[in-house]
Amino acid sequence: MKKKTNDDVISKQYIALLGIAGLLMSSPTLQAGEEIFEPKPLVKTEVQASNVKSIKELTDGWFIDFSKAAFGTVRFKATAKDDQQVVTVHLGEVLSDGQSRIERKPGGYRRYRAMKQPLKKGTHWYEVKIRPDRRNTKTSMGAILMPDEIGEVMPFRYCELENYPGELKPEDILQIRVHYPFNEEAALFASSNERLNDIWELCKYSIQATSFAGVYVDGDRERIPYEGDAYINQLAHYCLDTEYAMARRTLEYFWDHATWPVEWHQHMIPMVWQEYLYTGDLSFARKYYDKLKAKLLQPLAREDGLLVVPNEDFPEGFLKSIGMEKNIRTLVDWPKGERDNHQIRSVDSVVNAYYYENLRLMAKLDRALGKTGDADTFERQARQVYTAYQNVFFNEKTGLYNDGEGSQHSSLHANFFPLNFGLVPEDKRAEVIKFIKSKGMACSVYGSQHLLDGLYKNGAEDYALSLLTSDKKRSWANMIRVGSTITLEAWDNQFKPNQDWNHAWGAAPANLIPRRLMGITPVEPGFKKVRIQPQIGNLEFAKMRHPSLMGHIDLDIQRHGDRLQYNISIPAGMSAEIIIPGDSQVKHFPAKTTRQNISL
Repeated sequence: MKKKTNDDVISKQYIALLGIAGLLMSSPTLQAGEEIFEPKPLVKTEVQASNVKSIKELTDGWFIDFSKAAFGTVRFKATAKDDQQVVTVHLGEVLSDGQSRIERKPGGYRRYRAMKQPLKKGTHWYEVKIRPDRRNTKTSMGAILMPDEIGEVMPFRYCELENYPGELKPEDILQIRVHYPFNEEAALFASSNERLNDIWELCKYSIQATSFAGVYVDGDRERIPYEGDAYINQLAHYCLDTEYAMARRTLEYFWDHATWPVEWHQHMIPMVWQEYLYTGDLSFARKYYDKLKAKLLQPLAREDGLLVVPNEDFPEGFLKSIGMEKNIRTLVDWPKGERDNHQIRSVDSVVNAYYYENLRLMAKLDRALGKTGDADTFERQARQVYTAYQNVFFNEKTGLYNDGEGSQHSSLHANFFPLNFGLVPEDKRAEVIKFIKSKGMACSVYGSQHLLDGLYKNGAEDYALSLLTSDKKRSWANMIRVGSTITLEAWDNQFKPNQDWNHAWGAAPANLIPRRLMGITPVEPGFKKVRIQPQIGNLEFAKMRHPSLMGHIDLDIQRHGDRLQYNISIPAGMSAEIIIPGDSQVKHFPAKTTRQNISL
């Protein structure tokens, strides 16, 4: 995964982009409406062995590497002399010590199963029935069940057919991948950094592969939707496809199935706001306004505006108002070892950073809904929280933000969350960013979303790119190195021994590359107006195709010596504001009746 220059590499994604350009240029523009929120049925995709990385004969059968892990099962053809033969089918995610064998004891929740498949006399096809896992198929534990017409699935990349009769030909074995419909050509990215390209591919595929349940779930261990996971999944999905029904279905689910972290409740407002930005549709916010407003958690606010999260004895009726029967608790990050020793306090800097952000977003939603009185109130409360935040959490001696009221410790999280949410005044940012840089990736894959968002928002794009392309253990490159083709729940088994290897919340680059590195974001709801503010750091070139309801957006950046050249194409009806690094003047381009091409 070494870096190559523009002259000696054109990635397979860019080749694909060139190949489908004509097709996408002529594709009809989608329009916002109820139909875009209609859930689609899951699909099964067959992957033939002739397309996979390897198929090898073993002393007791055959080994197949399907190149990518997927949720599903296998189908194979076999010829038996009688009805007495049985093939043992081994499926798993982890390879044993580099050998053509599946690891039987992969540890944690990495998956391995062996299933018996009786054969019938003659030549027949067999689809292996997956044995359910007791934990992730219990509705009493909140698990999302597979539809009957699809059947049970498991994540696997490798297959062994033990006691298979005769020679296994490539056309006789299929991996059956179950996933939500996904347009693999809607979003394309290529750059001069092959490691970054590989990370893009990993994260993009992760969003497709983990869509097997039809809603955003946390991974295979539980198969439960969690708000914090879903936010990262939603953003990535919006950047990869014009598909909004899965996010809407997940949002609907959360009203009756909220989870325990305080900050997960605080993700509902950002998720609804992002849906409005990307689709232009306010029906969900309008329908559930009172429930959404409750997610501000305002009964926990004290006189100076800051939220106080008690260990117990919440205000009467509060938990019910946010859809909870049990107490909620501050998370900061997960697992606990990824908190950079953050000292959780009842008045916590992370919880209150989210609160400030949510007040601002609710004010914006209210203005869109015509609730100007509520918007004015929330803006006033946001200003009050901003002032109290500086008074309570900022440490004048260190120039950093403390973890919480009464704490003198400053974690990475206590500083990157306020940086991301606009709580760090301009004269304090340099010291905060310096501290953040000294910490490296001292957060989980969830925290990395907000860490990198904050860095890109505040002009630290070179450091952000170094984190994106790092090959250290806490990196996306490490996920590839350990052998996974879907993003992990944690950076490495070392940091979460019980982790699974199929968590979409680890796929933050699938939205960070489009939204931050390439800088493509909606300014007006439904992408009626796009902001393009690329921050490609030291890349020699970067190319992006980004989907939207208005049509696709193309951005091609080429370095020529000290100068970057920008070629941009936006669809008919879309206006643009373009912000070029080093240029203080924002360039505005009004919408046209035909696609317009812009060169800068």
